[in-house]
Amino acid sequence: MSDNIITITDFMDPNLDVYARLTENQLLNRANPKEGMFIAESPKVIERALDAGCEPVSLLMETKHINGEARGIIERCQNIPVYTASFNLLTKLTGFALTRGTLCAMYRPKPRSVEEVCRDARRVAVLEDVVNPTNVGAIFRSAAALHMDAVLLTPACSNPLYRRAIRVSMGTVFQVPWAYFPKYNVGSDNTFSDASLHDKCDSCDQNCSDRNSSDRNSSVYKYNIDVLHKLGFKTCAMALTDDSVSIDDPVLHSEERLAIVLGTEGDGLHEQTIDSCDYTVKIPMSHGVDSLNVAAASAVAFWELAK
Repeated sequence: MSDNIITITDFMDPNLDVYARLTENQLLNRANPKEGMFIAESPKVIERALDAGCEPVSLLMETKHINGEARGIIERCQNIPVYTASFNLLTKLTGFALTRGTLCAMYRPKPRSVEEVCRDARRVAVLEDVVNPTNVGAIFRSAAALHMDAVLLTPACSNPLYRRAIRVSMGTVFQVPWAYFPKYNVGSDNTFSDASLHDKCDSCDQNCSDRNSSDRNSSVYKYNIDVLHKLGFKTCAMALTDDSVSIDDPVLHSEERLAIVLGTEGDGLHEQTIDSCDYTVKIPMSHGVDSLNVAAASAVAFWELAK
C-alpha cells in the first residue's frame, strides 16, 4: 500500500487540480463526458459511491487517516494514487475544511434514461428546475429514507453529482436511481427532438429555464408530464391552487404508480406542468404559511405518499 501513498510537497501539482482548482463545470467536462469526474467527500459517502460501481481516480486525505478510518477505502481502491498531508495543509489546498478528512475523485457514471429508472418504480420524485444543489441533495436524502424508487430532473436542475449536493445527500445520490429528462428542441410545428441529455446549464445559481418563454418552449413542461403518463404514472403537482386536494386524500394513496412533481425555489411549478398533472396537491399548513422550502415539502410529500 505504501507505494501509492504520495506526500504533497507541491500545491501546484496538476494531479491536484481536480481537488483544488477545477470548477464544477470543468469537472463535468461536457466536451468529453466520459472523462467527467465528481468529488466524493467522507468515508461513508465514498463507500456508497464505490458500492454503486463508481470508478475511483485518486484519493486526498489527512495523513492520520491512512491507517485510520480510510484504511478500508485505500485497500478497496487498490493502486490509485493517495495524496496526503496534514489537516492545515489540506485546508489551504482545497480552501475548506475536509469532512472527515478524506476526498475521492471519481469518474461520473454513465447517464441513465428516464425509461430505465422508472421501469420498476411505483413512486418517483420529479424535480422541475431546482437549481440549488443543497436542496437537490436534501431531496435525495429524503427520497432514500422515505421509500421513493427514483428521482427525475428537468435539464435546468442542479446536478446531483455536484460536490455540495453529494455531501448534503450523504451519498444517497448513489443509492436512489435518477435520470434527467432530455433537453428538447421544439419545432415550429410543436414537434420535439432530443437536444442532448446534458447540454444544459450547470451553474448552481443560474436557472436555465425561461419562465417568460414562448408558448412553444413552455410546452416542454407539458411534454415531460406526457412522458410520465405514457410510462403509466399518475402525476401530482405540489402546488397551492383553488382546486388543490389535501396530501392525505385517499385517492392519492390508491394510485398504483405516482409521480410527485416539485417546483423550483421561489417560482414553484410552471403553469403548464400544473395544468398537465392529474392532481394538484397541497400540504395543509397553519399560521398563514402558504409554502415550505422545496426540500422540506419533499420530505412531507414522500412520507405521506410513499407509505
